[in-house]
Amino acid sequence: MGSGEMGVAESGGASLPSVGADATKRRVTYFYEPTIGDYYYGQGHPMKPHRIRMAHNLIIHYALHRRMQINRPFLAAPEDIRRFHSDDYVDFLSSVSPEILSENSHSHYRQLKRFNVGEDCPVFDGLFPFCQASAGGSIGAAVRLNRGDADIAINWAGGLHHAKKAEASGFCYVNDIVLGILELLKVHRRVLYVDIDVHHGDGVEEAFYTTDRVMTVSFHKFGDFFPGTGHIKDTGVGPGKDYALNVPLNDGMDDENFRALFRPIMQKVMDVYQPDAVVLQCGADSLSGDRLGCFNLSVKGHADCLRFLRSFNVPLMVLGGGGYTVRNVARCWCYETAVAVGVEPSNKLPYNEYYEYFGPDYTLHVEPNNMENLNTAKDMEKIRGGGLCCTADKVLQQLYVTASGKNLVLNTLLEQISRLPHAPSAPFQTTPSTTEVPEEEEEDMDTRPKRRIWSGEDYDSDPDEDEDEKAGTKNSNLTAHMSVEITKLNRRTADGMEEDKPEVKHDVHPSC
Repeated sequence: MGSGEMGVAESGGASLPSVGADATKRRVTYFYEPTIGDYYYGQGHPMKPHRIRMAHNLIIHYALHRRMQINRPFLAAPEDIRRFHSDDYVDFLSSVSPEILSENSHSHYRQLKRFNVGEDCPVFDGLFPFCQASAGGSIGAAVRLNRGDADIAINWAGGLHHAKKAEASGFCYVNDIVLGILELLKVHRRVLYVDIDVHHGDGVEEAFYTTDRVMTVSFHKFGDFFPGTGHIKDTGVGPGKDYALNVPLNDGMDDENFRALFRPIMQKVMDVYQPDAVVLQCGADSLSGDRLGCFNLSVKGHADCLRFLRSFNVPLMVLGGGGYTVRNVARCWCYETAVAVGVEPSNKLPYNEYYEYFGPDYTLHVEPNNMENLNTAKDMEKIRGGGLCCTADKVLQQLYVTASGKNLVLNTLLEQISRLPHAPSAPFQTTPSTTEVPEEEEEDMDTRPKRRIWSGEDYDSDPDEDEDEKAGTKNSNLTAHMSVEITKLNRRTADGMEEDKPEVKHDVHPSC
């Protein structure tokens, strides 16, 4: 067995038996843009698109690409992006460049401030094509699921959950998740969105805050932490009441405690909401040792969320997100790709183009460290007894104090889920036509990736382990932005949905 096939059993096709109790086969499709690693937010910026190329390189050397269908995403057109984002914001993103900003005009300054573009969300070369590739992958993944061509669709360049209708936020410019969900809603009555990034999935929650067509569930650090939203009492409004579920957590969350919350909550959600499709945002900044994160999850603990949702055999879109210790992001998303296709890869890394990044152990898995877990009842009691100076900490204390051995966070959330009507109906009359995805040229995924070129010169990724600076944070106010697409969809009834489903004639061609 060659180094590129370490620990992976032989099997044909893209559908493999899952490891463990879930033995149902899955057809997996995977989206990757070969140029994605060329984009560069700037020196010292924690967001590094190169991590996606590193993850892809591990996927190739573990030979996981041979077990799924590989697609190069189309570049989402401005009109595709306008399905959620405002016209003037899309016009700005598609036209702005570092060269234009160098003119230093007052009008440019006003636009930067208006659209929240600056230090956290800088203007860099190729900004709009980067956004187009991310959005195109998620829309393309939704098209594949809508067609029934795949059971699981992966886009590690997606998951940019902070972007709002008319502004950038938290390193995110275009909300590919919202665009992907809007595409799914053309065929599926109910879509469940699950977010395991350490940061609250505020942009997605905000987009669907007033509808029951989409249920959002976010597990995140809450308190004095970006974006400052995601209180357990934020549950949606109007028809969307109780369809936003927030699980506020504290520092040091480990595998055992996370699993003890995630599994019962998601089991209840799946039983009651009965989604037709699920979107999982796999932000890797909830891993132990992340530069900007404060949780203590292992790669296996993080991937257990994907493994659990995969077991329901519901069409599943898997997206990236945060993650700022790049070597660990690559490890995590490679392993989660293996979970998606149903194999258990060797912990010993095969030799690859970025092998030196993974020293000194050169292993796939990230283990938890010895950081203190502040999510236990004992720790919450200690915080209460020691006095609190932060309102957010007081809220956390109230949520986590136990009564008769029962966790009030879990009980509160399960009670919210119990208030939901079982499998709410969706008001459709006809199904809108799905997005036409242009054909792409085939790509050879077995070729060695190109070196990154920037301004005509080679450059190496900033070593994240040597950078301690934190990105500036800014609290965002939660206001419900509902897209025109959702409004249109909600005016239709579900009675004839299957009969009226149009045949999709366009698709992304696999590249290998």
